[in-house]
Amino acid sequence: MIATWLPWALGSAGFAALTAIFAKIGIENINSDYATMIRTTVILAITTGIVVASGQWQPLGSVSRKTWTFLVLSGLATGGSWLCYFRALKLGDAAQVAPVDKLSVVLVAVFGVALLGEKLTLPNWLGVALIAGGAVLVAYRG
Repeated sequence: MIATWLPWALGSAGFAALTAIFAKIGIENINSDYATMIRTTVILAITTGIVVASGQWQPLGSVSRKTWTFLVLSGLATGGSWLCYFRALKLGDAAQVAPVDKLSVVLVAVFGVALLGEKLTLPNWLGVALIAGGAVLVAYRG
């Protein structure tokens, strides 16, 4: 198993790009909320299979209240994100929706500083600004 973050992050980016393309094609003749439910069901089945097959299952009682609280909040945020994303894909072009969605990178940086006390340097903030500007330029239809 690869123990460094970069290959996993690049894999995430690649799969996220395919998600937009496959979803745009898949929601062509279906309600976006129903499509999100199908997608979520597939994800639940796959992750359950991975956890069980790899022996990573834990008793539910072994998870702390704080962990439960924040994972439930994360799940709610994910659900909201997916519902909005699929609705946006239903209404707009994938090449416009995906870059705006990636403004989440900018928001994570801001929230990380504001809520988690993370520190960003001037070059980091420049990168955040470039990501924001790039997302706007890619999504712009002039």
